[in-house]
Amino acid sequence: MAIFFYKVDEPYGCFSNFSPYGFQLQGQTWMTAEHYYQAQKFAGTCDRHLCCLIQEAATPIEAAALGRSPVHQIRPDWEQVKTQIMYTAVLTKFQTHTDIQTVLLSTGDQLIIEDSPVDAYWGCGPDGRGQNQLGKTLMNVRQHLRQAMTGQQLLSNG
Repeated sequence: MAIFFYKVDEPYGCFSNFSPYGFQLQGQTWMTAEHYYQAQKFAGTCDRHLCCLIQEAATPIEAAALGRSPVHQIRPDWEQVKTQIMYTAVLTKFQTHTDIQTVLLSTGDQLIIEDSPVDAYWGCGPDGRGQNQLGKTLMNVRQHLRQAMTGQQLLSNG
């Protein structure tokens, strides 16, 4: 059985990058994973001032709109680094909030799918055959958290 998620107010909505689970990363506070991810598009570019604007955006929708604006220059290595940046954001979010970490771990080995009707890279897209990179990221984070917990148990049983 697969777990589908998309909207924040639906089951497994905490898996969404728009869910209201902030965190500290790189010495800064991020309201959502979406804020962090969108801001990283402009790190080190001539449009790096957008990082602060995105970070301070009132909502993740506003942060996404700023980050997706075609009039600004994103970093030249974006396609190479975007999945690692997403992984870092998602891992930090779930390490910070044990309540949603429990939800993620409770999914066992089930397939996790972002049921996006529009995004065929991060989600399953309009035809259900997208790459589901966010779902894959969540499953990788789930595995990382399990391994970290096993390591802690080994140390405590030492």
